[in-house]
This record gives sequence, structure tokens and C-alpha cells, in this order.
Amino acid sequence: MVKIGVQQPPAALKPEQEKEKAAGGDGAPGAVLLPPGTEEQAPAVQSRRSSLSGVCYLTMGLLVLLLGLVFASMYVYRYFFITQLPRESVFHCGVLYEDSLYSPFNGQLELHEDVKIYIEENYEQINVPVPQFGGSDPADIIHDFQRGLTAYHDITLDKCYVIELNTTIVMPPRNLWELLVNVKKGTYLPQTYIIQEEMIATEHVHDMEQLGSFIYRLCSGKETYRLKRRSARRRISRREAGNCHRIRHFENTFVVETVICKKS
Repeated sequence: MVKIGVQQPPAALKPEQEKEKAAGGDGAPGAVLLPPGTEEQAPAVQSRRSSLSGVCYLTMGLLVLLLGLVFASMYVYRYFFITQLPRESVFHCGVLYEDSLYSPFNGQLELHEDVKIYIEENYEQINVPVPQFGGSDPADIIHDFQRGLTAYHDITLDKCYVIELNTTIVMPPRNLWELLVNVKKGTYLPQTYIIQEEMIATEHVHDMEQLGSFIYRLCSGKETYRLKRRSARRRISRREAGNCHRIRHFENTFVVETVICKKS
């Protein structure tokens, strides 16, 4: 009779099998072991991402706040400052001045005018009534700073004259408004002097629309001429200016006598 025996596994293999069973359970593959420190890195990445998101939200919030402040400032300026200007932009002004050429013995002369200032539209409108002393025509004047033009409507002649705006004599609307507001407490501007500018009427203006809407409204339907300034020289007297008309006005701290002569 032959005896058959079963060989037992070596004792050294038992611990390894037990480890595999313990790791894999019932014959299931074992779990993958991560290197130490990997599980600790995941929370750090998440915290870094959350901090970047917080910075982005904070930046967007600051931008929205800044835009809100800008629009609020524009609203306050437009509706609380500019809307109050029309109430104070119409002035009835008077000025005292001396004219040593025309009235050396009459002392001070007096000149009145009505001034309308349109700051947003950037132009000024001046009405000069019939002066008390004589020698000057009543007129309506427009200084259009957008077009760079000045228009004189001589009411006595019912004619219009257009010339380039002289910014050395005429104050811009904002500056003139500030000047008149500062002297509004008194009836008259401080005593001042007079200067003269002499001009010659040249060609007839046919296309009135090219002069802009403000001058168009003033001169539409009237004979309109271009003006050319003469070179500076001494003031001309009344005897020398037989074919000339004068308009005295002020849009600065001094009086201007605009002498408009016919082309000889």
C-alpha cells in the first residue's frame, strides 16, 4: 500500500499571505498606498484657491464702488450745480469809465448792458441798449467759443458783422461768469478804462448756416458781412471816422469800443 501525503507550505510564506489577505480582504486586490504627505497637500491647494477667489471678489467690489462714486459725482455736478447756473447766468451790468478822447471834460461815463452766459453751450450773448452819452450804436453781440466767431448786430443799421473771436479781449464764459458773480453785490464794476479796435467790412456772407446755430438765429434775414481787423494804431476821432459806426461793450474788466468802417 502506498501512502500519499500533502506537503504543507513553508512557514515563511504564511506571514506574506496573511498580509495580502489583511490588505485585500476576501481575495480582492489590495489598496494603493500613497506616499506620506500627499493627503496633507490637498487642503493647502484648496485654501490657496479660495484666497485667490477672495482677492478677485474684493477687486471687483472696489471697482464697482469706484464707478458708483464717479457716477454719483457726475450726477451731483449736473443736477445740483449746472442746473443752478441759468438762474445766475443773466446779468444786468453797469460800468463807469473815463474817455479822454471823446469826453475829456465830462468826467466818468456810464455803460450798461445785459449779459447772458451759456456755460454748457460755450457762448455769450450781450445786449447793449442805446447809450446815454451818444456816439455809440445799440447792438446785440454773440461770442461763440465753439465756432471761434463773434457776431455784431448793429441795431441802428440792422446789419450783422462777423469776425474771428478775439480771445485776448473776450473772457471765456466760465471766467466771465465768475467775474460777474464776484461783483454782483455792487451795481457797477470797478472804474476802468476803454480800448479801441477798428475793423473794415469786406465780403458779403451768403451761407449763414456755416456760422453756427447761435449766430444764425441772430443774423438770419439780415445783411451780413465779414470783418477784417486793421493794424493797431492810435484811436481815430469822430471827424476821421465819417463812414464808421461804433459799438461800446464790455466782456472783460475794461470797455471795448468796436469801430466798424465801410471798405473804401
